[in-house]
Amino acid sequence: MLKMTHLQKVYRTHLIETHALRDFSIHVRDGEFVAVTGPSGSGKTTFLNIAGLLEEFTGGEYWLDGVDVRGLDDNARSKLRNEKIGFIFQSFNLIPDLNLFDNVDVPLRYRGFNAAERKRRIDEALTRVGLASRMKHYPSELSGGQQQRVAIARALAGSPRLLMADEPTGNLDSLMARGVMELLEEVNRQGTTIVMVTHDPELAARAQRNVHVIDGQVTDFDEAPKLRDPDAASRGAEAVAANG
Repeated sequence: MLKMTHLQKVYRTHLIETHALRDFSIHVRDGEFVAVTGPSGSGKTTFLNIAGLLEEFTGGEYWLDGVDVRGLDDNARSKLRNEKIGFIFQSFNLIPDLNLFDNVDVPLRYRGFNAAERKRRIDEALTRVGLASRMKHYPSELSGGQQQRVAIARALAGSPRLLMADEPTGNLDSLMARGVMELLEEVNRQGTTIVMVTHDPELAARAQRNVHVIDGQVTDFDEAPKLRDPDAASRGAEAVAANG
């Protein structure tokens, strides 16, 4: 799904040259849930922006779902991004003057879907995150966890192959964070590849695989993904009930 090899990203000014990524290599397989961790300033956000085709890179290779990103012009990059990638941000990025339906509708309009197809996708996405009954409400009328669910619905409405999440629970309390994480896990089980940047070790541990970044380089990663046991939760509940 996503493969970067010896990627470089250099920011240059008249006086200084900053290497944000250096010899950065990562391979995310189709259907994986990968957590990217590391200290502030390590290059995580730069990686996410390049992976999401929001920034260009200086050197190396980047393949997204079989497409070589090098050399694509702005229009081709925008088309690939809109068709393949969904984004979830820490700050939700909802438009306060639009209700939930219209917030989810905005990126679909850019994709050129007709009104009937947009409505179908919006209804389906808001139902998927448990907010179909509130689609005429405004962001200010929702809790932080609900607003993040709307942001997830907005990303899912475009049927992305890859979901990029930048600290998706950073502005939420622990209970809301767990709810959002459970939703992301469910989205992943349904086939969407997820790459999540997080500082939270508890959330990172719930991903199938962890990648650790320091000073613009991958320094530690799990070779094999952890396999989820879909029956583990039900068995755990049964055990609790049995023990009274």
